Amino acid sequence: MDIVVDDLSGQDVAEFLAAHVGQMRATSPPESKHALDLDGLRKPEVTFWTVRDGGILVGCGAVKELDPEHAEVKSMRTAPDRRRGGVASRLLAHIVAEAGRMGYRRLSLETGSAEFFAPARALYGKFGFTYCAPFADYTEDPYSVFMTRTL
Repeated sequence: MDIVVDDLSGQDVAEFLAAHVGQMRATSPPESKHALDLDGLRKPEVTFWTVRDGGILVGCGAVKELDPEHAEVKSMRTAPDRRRGGVASRLLAHIVAEAGRMGYRRLSLETGSAEFFAPARALYGKFGFTYCAPFADYTEDPYSVFMTRTL
């Protein structure tokens, strides 16, 4: 598997992210959906990575700078046919390492509270993320869970 910074120009990336946003809309009320679309991911404060296996897109993830020492994990997604196959673990390890190299001292994230998101919460816990209060512009929301870790 290859993990590289991606410029979000590929059609396969656009379709992969559209599926991600669509799935988030299907599992969370509109006011509780925080997934970034292509335009949101193209902001200068966002670094976006894709994971490819034999050239096939199997995962993606990003960090969004909140301040010079704090970033947010965004847009973590694994292709449905590759879930529980190590893609997300490999990508998250890469993101955590890269965030440290970028100078961040803290990584935080928002994910869903529903059972659908339980595997994601378990993955984040495995990587040292612990539950926390809302950060940045987030507010308490019964559909959201907030996690953070120091680097």
